[in-house]
Amino acid sequence: MLTVRLDVVSADRVEGLIVAEREHRPEAAARITLALANLPASALELVLSRCTEVGAFAFTIFQAERSVARGAKVERWTTICREAAMLAGRLRVPEVTVARSLAEVVARADHPVLLQRSASLRLADLTSPSDLTLCIGPEGGWTEAEAALIGTRATLGPRNLQAGTAAIVALGVALAVRE
Repeated sequence: MLTVRLDVVSADRVEGLIVAEREHRPEAAARITLALANLPASALELVLSRCTEVGAFAFTIFQAERSVARGAKVERWTTICREAAMLAGRLRVPEVTVARSLAEVVARADHPVLLQRSASLRLADLTSPSDLTLCIGPEGGWTEAEAALIGTRATLGPRNLQAGTAAIVALGVALAVRE
């Protein structure tokens, strides 16, 4: 990126002097993947779009035991992420994959973190490792069996957030404490 001091601006000419230059790095240093329980289409599409803008590295959509939505539309989801990445000026489009269950997500992830309102660890205090998979549950919450799959649990605070809101806030917090 360039900072330019404009010296001449007219209808047929613009002149200036480059006074500073810095590297354009629109991608986050931390690779934060969001594992999202399948949500109703409109809510899921909004989360994919907004979290791509914020800087999500990748998405895994899975069928939680209490997920209301069914089916996978990977091509549509990828298109949403591509458009959001272009809007945000990103250099890469987050990959969207599908998993059959939270257990499959956990098997693929190096550092899964279960978001749970009752957790004692605040997500803002979890500053390492750099790369994480944040597991966002369905609107109906995690079952005991699902919650037992992941040892690291973190909270966003005392309020009960909709899954879409939790995903956006969690990504923002995770990236902020790593940049």
